[in-house]
Amino acid sequence: MNDTSPTPHERQIVDWSAALWAGLGSGALFLVLLAWIVPAVEGGNAWVMLRAVAAVVLGPQVLAPPATYDPGVLGAALLVHFALSLTFSLVLAAIVHRWGLAVGILGGAVFGLMVYGINFYTFTALFPWFFALRTPTLVLAHVVFGAAAGGLYEALEVEEFVEVESAA
Repeated sequence: MNDTSPTPHERQIVDWSAALWAGLGSGALFLVLLAWIVPAVEGGNAWVMLRAVAAVVLGPQVLAPPATYDPGVLGAALLVHFALSLTFSLVLAAIVHRWGLAVGILGGAVFGLMVYGINFYTFTALFPWFFALRTPTLVLAHVVFGAAAGGLYEALEVEEFVEVESAA
């Protein structure tokens, strides 16, 4: 006998709270990489990258030397940076939420590489000052950001399932 009535199934839903915390944590890690590791490897100072990020909302006039501390520039850079970190983390969580920690980390690393490509090979049409910042160290920083975002999401995620009916 063939029963055609719908059978209940469960599907996992995204833990948006974990995604937000993952975005904040991985965004903070990315800032540490920008502030200390990138200048140590490539020379220069951390304010160059922060000014480039702030210029997205403040305009290219903030890029003029000297690249030193400015509270308005720092505030704008942090606002843009964390808005992007949270957005990217939410997108990544929607992609990896059904798998475990390993896929979160590896998938996140690939996602970070894709974010680098979009940021530095697409948005340079709108923000040409990022062209000069295409470096292997920033590629690595984006990969680490993605891996951290995916790993943190999976580590913080509270798995929750909802019942759905199949359309059999």
